[in-house]
Amino acid sequence: MSLFSLFFSIHQLILQKIRPADFANLRRNHWDVEDDDYYHSFQPQDGDKPEESLNSIGDMGFSGSTFYSTKDQKYLVKSVPRHSEHSFFREDLLTPYVEYMATHPRSLLVRICDFLGASGYSIGRILRLAPSHHIVMENIMYGRSEAKKRGDVDWEDWDLKPTSYFYPERDIADGALTSEATKSQLADEFHDKIRLSKEQADEFFASLEEDTQLLADHNAVDYSLFLVRMHTSPAPGQDNNPDPEAASSSEAVSEVVLTEGPSVPPGPSVPPGPPSWRTGVASADGKYIYRASILDFFWAKHKLQPRVMTALINLWNLLISKRGPMSITTTPEEYRQRFLKMCRSYVEVVGDSSE
Repeated sequence: MSLFSLFFSIHQLILQKIRPADFANLRRNHWDVEDDDYYHSFQPQDGDKPEESLNSIGDMGFSGSTFYSTKDQKYLVKSVPRHSEHSFFREDLLTPYVEYMATHPRSLLVRICDFLGASGYSIGRILRLAPSHHIVMENIMYGRSEAKKRGDVDWEDWDLKPTSYFYPERDIADGALTSEATKSQLADEFHDKIRLSKEQADEFFASLEEDTQLLADHNAVDYSLFLVRMHTSPAPGQDNNPDPEAASSSEAVSEVVLTEGPSVPPGPSVPPGPPSWRTGVASADGKYIYRASILDFFWAKHKLQPRVMTALINLWNLLISKRGPMSITTTPEEYRQRFLKMCRSYVEVVGDSSE
C-alpha cells in the first residue's frame, strides 16, 4: 500500500485499499495471482524512485479518467473521478461483483484487483485537482511491448459500443460543432468478423449473456467490449497458410500469444489452463488470436448525475429533436440487448465443432 501512496503523493493523495480482503481473496484463491508477483509489479525498477513505479498513459476518452501502467505492463491503474461512478461501485456493485467473479472464472468482466480511495482531506482532493478513487485492473494488452520487440505485427484494438444511439458530438449539425479530436474519442467500429467455431461462439455468447445480466440487474449502462486482435503471421521462411485446427489448439495459442520470452514470468493475464478470452482465443481460420473484456461498467441509471443527464436528453427529444436516447440515458435492459446484438453481429461462425 505504501507504494501506491508514495506514487500518488505528488497529487497530495493518501490512498487506502477498500475491501482489501475481498480483492486479495479473488487474486489468491480464484485468479492464481501470488501476492509476491502482484506486489512485485508495483516495485520501482533499478534506479527508479518510488514515485516512478508507474508509467503515465494519460487521459483516455470522455470519462476524464487517467491511466497508469505498471513497469511490467501487467496492470493498469485507472482513476474513477466521478462521484456517481465510484460511489456506485463501492455501495452497489462491489459485493455482487466479488461474488460473481469468484464463481465465474471465464467471465469477460475485467478483473479488478484492488479498489483505492483517498482518506481524509488533501489539497488535491479539496480543489478536485486529483481524483479520489482508483481501480487496479489487469491489462488485457499485456505482452504487446514484447511482441513489438520480437518484430511481430502490431496488435490492433477496438473499444466497442453500440453506435446507433444518439451521440450529440456526432449527430448535432452532423458533427460540425465538435472537433475531430473529440469525435475520435467516440466508440470504435469493427469492420470485420471474428471467425469462430460453433463451440467458441456459444461459449462467448454465454459469457456475454451472463455478464451483462449482472450489469443490467444493477442498473449499469454504457459499458464497452474491448477487443484485441493479434496476427499469427509466421516469421519469414515459415508456412504462410496456418492450419486452422493447429492454430486453435492450446499449444498454438500459448506459442503465438503468451510467450513473453524466458526472462518474463507468467503474469495475471497468462494463467494456467486452456485458452480464454483473457489470454487469447484463436480464430477458426487460424489467422488471428483475439482477447476481449467488458470495461467501464460504473455508469448506473439510479445515481444523481445519470438521472440529470437522462432528464436533459428526454427534454431535448421532447422540445428540439427526437433523436432517441444516448447510451448513458437508455434503460439497462435496452442497452444490454443492443450491446448483445452488436457483439453477435461481429461474430461469424465457421463450421461446426461436432462434425
